Amino acid sequence: MSQLKTDPLTGLACRQDFSALYEEAVKDAQGMSMTLALVDVDNFKRINDEHGHQAGDLVLVFIASKLATIAGSRLIRYGGDEFVVLFAGIEREQAFLRLEKVREQIESKKELAVDGKTIALLMTISVGAAAMPIDGSSESELMRKADGALYRAKIGGRNKVMLAFEERMAPKTSHFTLTQLERLAELARDQGIGEAVLLREALDDLLVKYLHGFRK
Repeated sequence: MSQLKTDPLTGLACRQDFSALYEEAVKDAQGMSMTLALVDVDNFKRINDEHGHQAGDLVLVFIASKLATIAGSRLIRYGGDEFVVLFAGIEREQAFLRLEKVREQIESKKELAVDGKTIALLMTISVGAAAMPIDGSSESELMRKADGALYRAKIGGRNKVMLAFEERMAPKTSHFTLTQLERLAELARDQGIGEAVLLREALDDLLVKYLHGFRK
């Protein structure tokens, strides 16, 4: 692989190198699962507005350092307050546990040293994850599925890690067939959560089709 471009603030790979890192992760997965996670810093504009851009930069550096502990070199600063994490060769449920651990670590950090002063600061992240081959077979499909999961994390209250689910789980209308409801019940049992949670997630995924692009 050619030399990656480095983000000057975080030291991470830049968005321009996403495709190269994605292809490398797929290759290293060797036919096993490869998980793509989109990470968004919650209320980042508010952090900048209330504490200044220096604090915002330090938040990005701190979050990048925490994500790097589970992602290694396959961590990309994808946008201003967005990161992409690529996991090769592990199931998406394993990726979920790693991301959830980092989410908890970030949430537990209640203060930050800025310009020699310690300030109280709430930092949280929202995450959407999708895996190959269960959620898709291409870069664009995984990005779309992960983006939908991230959207559900945002509208569900932020500070969450959400997994994509099979697209056929999302109804084309508000009507659920008996088969779909049976599958919801089965998934709820397997995941140890309430059926109402999965039902809400399915409906939220339907809204993504109408409100595409809204995240914040």
